[in-house]
Amino acid sequence: MQITETMAIVTGGASGLGEATARHFRQKGAKVAILDRDRDRGAAVAAEIGASFAEVDVTGETSVASAISAAKEALGGLNAVVNCAGIVTGNRILGKKGVHPLEPFERTIGINLIGSFNVLRLAAQAMEGNQPDEDGARGVIINTASIAAMEGQAGQAAYSASKAGVAGMTLPVARDLARQGIRVMAIAPGIFMTPMLESLGPEALADLSAKVTFPKRPGRAQEFAHLAQTIIECGYLNGEVIRIDGALRLT
Repeated sequence: MQITETMAIVTGGASGLGEATARHFRQKGAKVAILDRDRDRGAAVAAEIGASFAEVDVTGETSVASAISAAKEALGGLNAVVNCAGIVTGNRILGKKGVHPLEPFERTIGINLIGSFNVLRLAAQAMEGNQPDEDGARGVIINTASIAAMEGQAGQAAYSASKAGVAGMTLPVARDLARQGIRVMAIAPGIFMTPMLESLGPEALADLSAKVTFPKRPGRAQEFAHLAQTIIECGYLNGEVIRIDGALRLT
């Protein structure tokens, strides 16, 4: 599949890695549908780049099913999904304010892991009827994990668990969808220059950048987007989690 032949849904496309991916795909000639819970920002980005937009709760079956159906109609088909919708939370198990609350753990798992699974299963259903290429391929789904899946830091139990789940389901889901000719991959980013990272302030940003092996800087969102394009265009990539982190290993 070439990027110019791609009809892609990007969840979380209103900001951060998702927005960069949506913009990059459109610049390269792909058709794009942005799915995001931020209606104002999502609609604005979509209008600016020439994409379609649907407000969606990735954890809701009806919400996602309706959004995928609308996206498929707007794009004239669907053969790619990049799941970037997600949140970050931080709580120690036993912290200054007491025991780790259950609600943020459930919410993080719900959005990052269950939300990704919800989108991928319904998107796979929408791709199943696509005309296969010479390899029998009908589409590709890319989920966003994190290096925290392997090296979560203190206070990241919920986030690490959610991203480890994304990484862990990559191979079995790829095996499940092999009969339908749908590839499944995951990208595990390190620290990336997104609004979330910028909010930490210059001191924290400099400290994190110094820990990257090389180059000593945060990743650029466009680099994530470029890797997503590579995965789409390289048909032999399947069932794998690819780190993109400047050789950073969290301690």
